[in-house]
Amino acid sequence: MPSNLEARLREVAARDGRYHVNAYRFVYEALDYTVKHIEKKRHVSGRELLEGIRNLALEQFGALAVMVFETWGVRKTCDFGNIVFNLVESELMSRSEDDTRKDFDDVYEFREAFRIDAKPRPMGTSR
Repeated sequence: MPSNLEARLREVAARDGRYHVNAYRFVYEALDYTVKHIEKKRHVSGRELLEGIRNLALEQFGALAVMVFETWGVRKTCDFGNIVFNLVESELMSRSEDDTRKDFDDVYEFREAFRIDAKPRPMGTSR
């Protein structure tokens, strides 16, 4: 990650104060992961990003994902929405007119999504 981006991520994280900078880094990684796993290169919806977050977290952290996210201050899918919109407001991420914070509300429950036997799912090709 370029140092300028790193500095800006730290600023955004510090300004909001709820989430560790690692959560912001992870959202960037998950966006890249999601774009690579959907059929056509296009705008990624909030729900698609949350699926990418779920899959990447299972690959990287397995059943420890809930614990990792909790240390970052992330406890629900809406927390990822807050992170995304903090990045949008800081012009570090873009959104379409249709994107809202509500797209991230209650999409999945962490303890269910990151169970010990959970596996990454195939990524959808539609919004």
